[in-house]
Amino acid sequence: MIVSFHPIYEADRNIICAGREPGDSDLEAIGRASAVILPQGCGRSLYRMARDNCPNVFPLMDPRFDYPGKVGQARLFATLGVDHPKTLAFGSLAEFQKRFPGRSVAEAICYPMILKLDWGGEGETVFPIDGPGQLSLAIKKAAKFEESGRPGFVIQQLVPCRNRCLRVVVIGRRLLSYWRRLDSEKPQPANLRQGAFLDHFSAPRLQRAGRLAVAGLCRQAGIQLAGFDLLFNQEELARGKIRPLFLEINYYFGRSGLGGSEDFYRLLVAEIDAWLGRRGLKVASEPSPSN
Repeated sequence: MIVSFHPIYEADRNIICAGREPGDSDLEAIGRASAVILPQGCGRSLYRMARDNCPNVFPLMDPRFDYPGKVGQARLFATLGVDHPKTLAFGSLAEFQKRFPGRSVAEAICYPMILKLDWGGEGETVFPIDGPGQLSLAIKKAAKFEESGRPGFVIQQLVPCRNRCLRVVVIGRRLLSYWRRLDSEKPQPANLRQGAFLDHFSAPRLQRAGRLAVAGLCRQAGIQLAGFDLLFNQEELARGKIRPLFLEINYYFGRSGLGGSEDFYRLLVAEIDAWLGRRGLKVASEPSPSN
């Protein structure tokens, strides 16, 4: 029996768990299943229940819960030894003050740099830093967010990348890539909210290098569904060096670059079917109704 918690994918048994914690009936279904399909926004409790009680779970995304947030991702990149911008990760303001009690962060990372809060996307919690004054202001902002119950931040070297960021989307074994580019003289996040535009075709050699790097990380970490953001240092490219730098992982990502939700779900269903086929499994012809 194949059990699906994903509202789009129809299996032998379909269960909706959105807005609630999984219970005994969910555990019973998972325990009897030969495979479990989870939704993209799956919570920790349902994910752990599936991973602990079923041999086949899609999508795998252990790092999402083992290395949460931007702080966790920075530590994941360091643990795996993958290339990424020079980064200092702090789980709290107290950790920052302990590591830098009387010395400047600039001794570890040169200006310009950026401070990113542990949460948020599309550049809304990213603060550029060109000197000590801006760093002090950014730390104060991080402290205010920590007071409201949202601790953690990273300080990262600003990579000269001509306001161009490569998004690589992983869906099962399928990898798709495209650029998000911003026409601006001022270095800032190249995301759609800030006015960036999509570019699927330029620099195919760099796109291929990015896809290969992401495929390698996914093999190491066990990730089957995510959107990766990568940068290429423009100064390195000028010297002929192609080195994708991992910026962050988005486990719930926008779909504009994939052609919209309909195209995304078509790809997702096809990859789930292929994943099941490799395990000698398939859904019965008449799946049960959702409950």
